[in-house]
Amino acid sequence: MKRYCVIGLGNFGFHVAKTLYEDGHEVIAIDLDRDKVQRIKDHSSYAVIGDATSKEFLKSQGVGEMDGVIISTGERSHLSTLVVLHLKEMNVRRILVKAVNEDHGRILEKVGATDIIFPEKDTAIKIAHGLSSSNILEFIPVAEDYSITEVAPPSHFVGKNLIDLDLRRKFGVTVIGIKDVLTGEFNTLPSPSHVIKDSDLLVLIGKTENVEKACREQ
Repeated sequence: MKRYCVIGLGNFGFHVAKTLYEDGHEVIAIDLDRDKVQRIKDHSSYAVIGDATSKEFLKSQGVGEMDGVIISTGERSHLSTLVVLHLKEMNVRRILVKAVNEDHGRILEKVGATDIIFPEKDTAIKIAHGLSSSNILEFIPVAEDYSITEVAPPSHFVGKNLIDLDLRRKFGVTVIGIKDVLTGEFNTLPSPSHVIKDSDLLVLIGKTENVEKACREQ
């Protein structure tokens, strides 16, 4: 079990707090809005009304001892920037912030945020990639132009082993896991001699455009 604090309990913050709590973690939820705090109180370890821009308040709630803090203050970009600054000074290990826009994201990085979240952008990219390739089942951006992608094997993969496919040399793409949907067995870093079956799901990492090209190319 880890300890998290969620600051800002709009829809995004509410669902982050609720999910972390349901996953068995300790969650402190903070907002100035009494109604939002009431809404989350049964889905968190502790919900409190308070001003997270006050460093003394954050210290009083033990926020500096958290494994991670998630900040979602809506369009009030100056508030999240100030909170990040306080958390950085308190040596919080992981600070995740919902950014208003790209410029705000760059400012947050400068003051100490470890993870910048663009929910609408990330969701849009994920949906678009899913529509672009019928084989892509899950898409997770991990860095600029890179992603971890779960794919159903294209027909030209089936019956070949990883040596035959030679994805790393041809496309710069690495298979980091294979799951057999019939047995539920999951292999991490599978053997190069593994023969792809149509019941396999492949987890690939590489440049997003190269993953798509590998799945598309016959």
